[in-house]
Amino acid sequence: MDAERLIGVTRRALAGSGEAWDVIAEAWQAQALAQAIGDRLALSGPPELRGEARDLGETGGRGWGLPEAREAGGGGPGFDGPGGGGPGRELFGAEVRFGDGSRARQLSSVSDARGALTGLAELLGEVGIALVAVACATDEEGLYWQCIEAIDAADEAGDRVAGLLRRLVAQEQERARKETRERQRQQEAERERERRRDHGRGRGR
Repeated sequence: MDAERLIGVTRRALAGSGEAWDVIAEAWQAQALAQAIGDRLALSGPPELRGEARDLGETGGRGWGLPEAREAGGGGPGFDGPGGGGPGRELFGAEVRFGDGSRARQLSSVSDARGALTGLAELLGEVGIALVAVACATDEEGLYWQCIEAIDAADEAGDRVAGLLRRLVAQEQERARKETRERQRQQEAERERERRRDHGRGRGR
């Protein structure tokens, strides 16, 4: 699935999250998607983006270790097992709905780097807003600190995405300036050729 479509799916899922731990789970999905997009751009994106794209992949990969916790039989930090009484039971339920991996595993292409990065920036911003709302509303200490850690991760990934967008826009502007200069050069050369033809015709009379 293309990056922009996956981002749209994740934004809708986040908007439809009715429970606090669903928001946490969708925030992880966004982090995983940021990692996948960063890794994909580092391999096959515009050359000028590849170094910073690797940084985004590493940033997105510094989520909260949920895949590792799930493989170990847990549902994430603060989870005390499928039969336990901790707040992570809700997260375990949300994570099970995603199957045996993140939604980002469906990423097949990043056909429009600028469009994907713009959408990813918007998604991460929405993640931060949703997490702040959950953190402000909860009395559960474990959930609160999950939100704080998730907010920090989303902010860091968002900063990386913003840097990639700035570099991409700067490169596009530089290419546009070069194309403008080349057109002007060609137009000037054509005018010079026209002047020479006119001069030659005048001498031939």
